[in-house]
Amino acid sequence: MPKRDAMTKAELVEEVAGMTQLTKKHAEIIVNTVFGSIVDSLKGGSKIELRGFGSFRIRNRGARIGRNPKTGAKVEVPAKRIPYFKPGKELREMLNT
Repeated sequence: MPKRDAMTKAELVEEVAGMTQLTKKHAEIIVNTVFGSIVDSLKGGSKIELRGFGSFRIRNRGARIGRNPKTGAKVEVPAKRIPYFKPGKELREMLNT
């Protein structure tokens, strides 16, 4: 596989289709289902653990006072929920060997 800066969703679908000998349409359904399930679980407040790969969870960021970089004016930034990925031990080891 050639080195690249980022893999797109379309490239991931092609990779899944090639490895499983499924059509691109079926592979796209699988990829969309996996991503949709992750998003739905996070929206519901659940943590997703993929053994050997990592875990996804939501972190809550409190409201704060920010600054408009153009004008320097103070701006209220509301509280929000941020998705967070923590790589698993096996993934970290694979990347560092």
